Amino acid sequence: MNSAIRNIQLVAVIIVLASTIIAFLLEIIKMYETQNVTLADLLLMFIYIEVIGLVRSYWESRAVRVIYPLIIAITALARYIILQDKDSDPTNLIYLASAILIVSLATVVIRFRRSKYLNIDKDKSNDL
Repeated sequence: MNSAIRNIQLVAVIIVLASTIIAFLLEIIKMYETQNVTLADLLLMFIYIEVIGLVRSYWESRAVRVIYPLIIAITALARYIILQDKDSDPTNLIYLASAILIVSLATVVIRFRRSKYLNIDKDKSNDL
């Protein structure tokens, strides 16, 4: 049963990778046809690159590292801010910037959770 679920997960990861590569190539083709590269296009391509990195990380370790989705979320929120029209409600910008700050702080906490400076016990056997 576990091997069947693992195989389904691997097939799904391959589908995600193939879809991401196709979307990346379509974005390049669109930029070439329009002869225009915007910041929103570049940020979208960074999102694709991060998804590819997430797939690579999953393929190597068979586990999703939490950092990748957080970085993807930060990039997506930044892209959303850039794509906002000038007539939109300014409070939305504050909410989005706050969301970026919260996700960034979560990323920092996750990166330093095993730091010797935080004095977090690395042995979880005491929690039982």
